[in-house]
Amino acid sequence: MSFKSAPTALLTAIALATVLLSGCEKQVEQPQQANPQVGVVTLQPQAFAQTSELPGRTSAFRIAEVRPQVNGIILKRLFTEGSEVKAGQQLYQIDPATYQATFKSAQAAFMSAQSLAGRYKVLVADRAVSKQEYDEAEAARLRDQAALDSAQINLRYTKVLAPISGRIGRSAVSEGALVNNGQADAMAVIQQLDPIYVDVTQSTKDILRLRKELASGQLQKAGSHGAKVKLKLEDGSSYAHEGTLEFAEVSVDSGTGSVILRAVFPNPGHELLPGMFVHAQLLEGLNKQAILAPQQGVTRDLKGQPTALVVNDQNVVELRQLQAERTVGDQWLVTSGLQAGDRLITEGLQFVHPGSEVKVVAASNVSVAVQANATNAAQDR
Repeated sequence: MSFKSAPTALLTAIALATVLLSGCEKQVEQPQQANPQVGVVTLQPQAFAQTSELPGRTSAFRIAEVRPQVNGIILKRLFTEGSEVKAGQQLYQIDPATYQATFKSAQAAFMSAQSLAGRYKVLVADRAVSKQEYDEAEAARLRDQAALDSAQINLRYTKVLAPISGRIGRSAVSEGALVNNGQADAMAVIQQLDPIYVDVTQSTKDILRLRKELASGQLQKAGSHGAKVKLKLEDGSSYAHEGTLEFAEVSVDSGTGSVILRAVFPNPGHELLPGMFVHAQLLEGLNKQAILAPQQGVTRDLKGQPTALVVNDQNVVELRQLQAERTVGDQWLVTSGLQAGDRLITEGLQFVHPGSEVKVVAASNVSVAVQANATNAAQDR
């Protein structure tokens, strides 16, 4: 090595040492990172009215198909299609001519038989006629009376009356049409629309779950006078009147595994018409200790299972596996995995993981009501 290159190597070594020492100083002087801050909501049990939304269709409270009970030609139609009719109101007039003649003939025969039977009743006491002749005269009177009653009934049936009150649809026959007793086609149909039925379907799985929750005390019955039902119409609007659950079908549909539930609703304005598709909100029961978690604090893992991060008493993050059955507005109804007093992280989830030590503040990304509960709970702690 030459004497000229020695100073150069020495200078290079000194410069390298200086760089290394300055890096160490910077590393030593760097302050430690503070614990991440998260926003939490302290969960509290709430009274929750548990409901189920079920699809269904409306059906008339009563339906009557108007059919003729005698044969004849229609002379008049005495109602306006689509109008309200009253029970006993005349709807059609069938030609009564032949029935009037039959009635008069039966009336004359009855009067003759009645007169003869009356005379024989006096004569048989004086033994002027035999008891057998009197009995035959009395039997003839009874037969003629039955024929008169039948003729009178048929004459009355020429006036076709409304069997129930309700709204009548279109007429299937007009003046001059021939109708027959026992015909398959109805002349018109009357439907009672106030009140009105709503038939909904509920799966047997949900029915069994509801029974278990009621039996275990997790749910309390909504009332002793039948469950209350509310309706949502096809356009998303709510029906103004509340209904009552009447009964559940006694058998299960083998094709769908569901049971028909029938509710009855007042329908004074005839807003509901038979055949409409609706959604019924059925009040199943009352849960006085329900845990409702804000949706911001519930996520799903790779398997699609709901999870949540909570902060324990040592301000360390814990992972919880949840069972969340349904949404209630902007919250989840949690049946397992969370309990009263848990501090659920709803803000800052992206900066923490299970095992992290965190700084806790009240969440600012939840509704006002939930935020107030969380603040009060934090002050109590």
